Amino acid sequence: MIISDIDVVALRGDRLKNSNFIPPQEESVSEIECALEAVSTGKWYRKFNPYPFIPSPEKEDEYLSEVFNIQTAGLAKRLQHTGIKTVTMGISGGLDSTLALLVTTKTFDFLGLPRENIIGITMPGFGTTGRTYNNAVELMKSVGVTVKEIPIVNAVTQHLKDIEQDINLHDITYENAQARERTQILMDYANKINGLVVGTGNLSELALGWATYNGDHMSMYGVNASVPKTLVKTLVRWIADTQMGDQPRKILHDILDTPFSPELLPADKEGKIAQKTEHFIGPYELHDFFLHRMLRYGDSPKRICFIAQQAFVNQYSPEEILKWLKVFYKRFFAQQFKRSCMPDGPKVGSVNLSPRGDWRMPSDAVVNVWLKELEN
Repeated sequence: MIISDIDVVALRGDRLKNSNFIPPQEESVSEIECALEAVSTGKWYRKFNPYPFIPSPEKEDEYLSEVFNIQTAGLAKRLQHTGIKTVTMGISGGLDSTLALLVTTKTFDFLGLPRENIIGITMPGFGTTGRTYNNAVELMKSVGVTVKEIPIVNAVTQHLKDIEQDINLHDITYENAQARERTQILMDYANKINGLVVGTGNLSELALGWATYNGDHMSMYGVNASVPKTLVKTLVRWIADTQMGDQPRKILHDILDTPFSPELLPADKEGKIAQKTEHFIGPYELHDFFLHRMLRYGDSPKRICFIAQQAFVNQYSPEEILKWLKVFYKRFFAQQFKRSCMPDGPKVGSVNLSPRGDWRMPSDAVVNVWLKELEN
């Protein structure tokens, strides 16, 4: 006897979203009745992949190559359409800007444009650490782009003074002022050279709203807009191991080992990153799983919670999963206003949050119904 669990809800959700499933042309169907004895062993058979955005090892090269090529083709089309031959981008030494830089260099090679036309700008601030700064500069040098350094400490200090904000008060104003100063530099420098600002934000940040409105949230084309954080990491590692020389590969692996952080708060006493993203919003691997189940299959909060417990049974307790799922829903609903005016970008997979594509949601939607389901 063969026993298996069938996820009917997921199948229905997939068919609703996938146009490959065409309704049958015949209006009538044949119904065949048969008696089946109910079978329940009390055991859960289905295995859920905790990393739905990451390909299996045997499909890795094909899938990641396709993602990388789609990102490249999207940026290439935008540059060709506008006639622009130069770009600016903020390089922080973090994963997102690293992937954006790799996509941009490949795009310029594809278009036959010199990599020197890529203006990589590092903008050290109050929380920039030596590790990320050095990685940013060395990576840009190793891939042959133009390196610019424009510190933001003096400009932000003056700005906070102008708006009568205590510089020792490290609140949201302190953090956002830095992000917006960086975006202003990128935009104005792009205007100066008749260029385009390449955005670096990823799909997971868009889902959680982990970006400063009109700061790092804004660009002229976002190459990572539909790439979730777990896939960003996998993609950078794959590029490092398959397409890079020894020196850039070494830098990329150190970037991969660096904690996720916007570095908007001062470093600790040892000069290391003090502001770690996942301490505030939770593990990206959980949030990416929640996002995939919600958008791809239309799962309810209860279903997502239950399935996540099966997928991460040896990694997170049910209490931890519930805690971060509530955070996910609260942030997802509260931050829709940022997604409603997000920049253009390529779609690389089945899940996307562009208001011009797959996702249409009012910015004033209320999360109460979803949270209430998790209370019962």
